[in-house]
Amino acid sequence: MSANDESRSEGKGLALVTGASTGIGYELAKCAAEAGYDLIVVADEPAIRQAADRLRAYGHTVEPIETDLATSEGVEALLAAIAAHNRPVDLLMANAGRGLGHGFVDQDLGEIRRVVETNVMGMLALVHPIAGAMRARSKGRILFTGSIAGFMPGSFQAVYNASKSFINSFSFALRDELKDTGVTVSCLMPGPTDTDFFERAHLEDTAVGQGKKDDPAMVARVGFDAMMAGEGDVVSGWKNKLQTAIASVTPSGVLASQHRKMAEPGSAG
Repeated sequence: MSANDESRSEGKGLALVTGASTGIGYELAKCAAEAGYDLIVVADEPAIRQAADRLRAYGHTVEPIETDLATSEGVEALLAAIAAHNRPVDLLMANAGRGLGHGFVDQDLGEIRRVVETNVMGMLALVHPIAGAMRARSKGRILFTGSIAGFMPGSFQAVYNASKSFINSFSFALRDELKDTGVTVSCLMPGPTDTDFFERAHLEDTAVGQGKKDDPAMVARVGFDAMMAGEGDVVSGWKNKLQTAIASVTPSGVLASQHRKMAEPGSAG
């Protein structure tokens, strides 16, 4: 490591961002870089290297890691790479996620499994040791990317919405468990955001896929600022805040029917 690299490593600390090649994850990484943090950025696609190149323009060290967090091998590879830095993770932004549209019985079981393994098990396997190390140091911040989708039964996105409900709930519980330890836990709950999500989830021909979406840079800034302030949860955008408030008092059957209108294949027409 050069003297210049050593001086950089003495900055604010190390931030880990998963799902950072595009969209909200990339914008979260930008927020951390702008705030003076070195970065480990992670994704399951080669584009993470191009993202890292752009992030280096902020003058801090950036290590891209291409690994699949839907697998235990992928999580172990990432944890080994983190350990090799011999530095603690100061900010963990668990943003990696996978969506899936269409009716449950029409979906491929392998794709269903990847949603659950990425959004739930892979996230848990990564957060568990890092949160433990943060507690031992009495210092650290964790941000989960949940979703307002977690507040409603997701007809034609049933598994995805259920996984986001898990993330929302888990983050609130972990925050309470870690209170008074010096570790803060926050949950960002965006609505539809202008990312590659809808194409990857096969939702292009749906009303939600074709509808107006939030700017990922705005969403990320809201989440990053909430994490740095130690807030427990934040919904980005006033329309999304209104939607979650309504969802909290609306019967589940009605919510499922409303979601059908947004996510059923062909609803864009």
